[in-house]
Amino acid sequence: MGGDQGPAAVIGGMAKAASQHPDLRFVVHGNAEELKPLLEKRRLSALCDVEHADGVVAMSDKPSQVMRHGKGTSMWSAINSVRSKKAQACVSCGNTGALMAVSMVRLRKAPSVNRPAIAVLWPSYSKTGFAVMLDVGADIRADETDLLQYALMGTSYARNGLGIDVPRVGLLNVGTEDHKGRAELKEAGRLISEAAAAGGYDYVGFVEGSDIPSGDVDVIVTDGFTGNIAIKAAEGTAGFIRTSLKAAFRHTILSRFAAVLAITSLRRLQQRIDPRRVNGGVFLGLNGTVVKSHGAADATGVAAAIGLAHQLASVEFGNRLAARVATAMDLPQDDEEGDQA
Repeated sequence: MGGDQGPAAVIGGMAKAASQHPDLRFVVHGNAEELKPLLEKRRLSALCDVEHADGVVAMSDKPSQVMRHGKGTSMWSAINSVRSKKAQACVSCGNTGALMAVSMVRLRKAPSVNRPAIAVLWPSYSKTGFAVMLDVGADIRADETDLLQYALMGTSYARNGLGIDVPRVGLLNVGTEDHKGRAELKEAGRLISEAAAAGGYDYVGFVEGSDIPSGDVDVIVTDGFTGNIAIKAAEGTAGFIRTSLKAAFRHTILSRFAAVLAITSLRRLQQRIDPRRVNGGVFLGLNGTVVKSHGAADATGVAAAIGLAHQLASVEFGNRLAARVATAMDLPQDDEEGDQA
């Protein structure tokens, strides 16, 4: 209910996702009187349970305010459905800070995880077409142990979300030389390198911003401050390129004719840099799967976030991630699937 486009865009995304994944079922949280007609219009009623919630978390609400007064909101209800196992994953277009705060309190951190992270898929030249980057905004702070755990969680995400058996992990820095960067980054590099065998990944060392889409790395590890700036800069750049191309091809009659000739290539480029294709940041390190869709996402973007949640739920990603982190951190682990995480 709290997304910029309102519930109509969310339900439109549900319809798109349902056509792509016939096994999907939904628990929809919000004002029942508003939601039911929208679901009927999209012929989704048979696939949905509606959980009525009067309250809505606004984009301007502070997380502390939501924690005190948010129990009657659709966001709180959605997270509770994951906690109670009624849903295998939660997808929300709402307030990021509030969603993380409610998720932390209701789902709790997974065993052995110090600090949860938000991971996103970044378009790259790799075989899968994407790289995993984390953290992009869950917390602006991260010490060397946090960065090690981000590497382990990102590895599990790349393995289970992208099907990469041995992900290549890089630590984002101001240069690739070993002597560059803050002291905690150098120590994090040492820890990540030493944990590579137990973590099931290949540590490639420090990487720079230009390496993110190169295809030479599958998991980019950084703190939430740097990661959030990077992802927002990338989104802005993609929008700038689209707008500039449109303006260039409309400039003269000849350029318009050239656009007609290049229409197939232009559509391919537009799809490649369309941020809606990779919409959905995953909250890693919680006892449950939560996918944060962009607040301004349209139906296509929401469908992408739901598809990501479906993929992660289908492989029981949360259990596998917890097993991987616990094993690599040398903590007790009784998960039978730990060796497959």
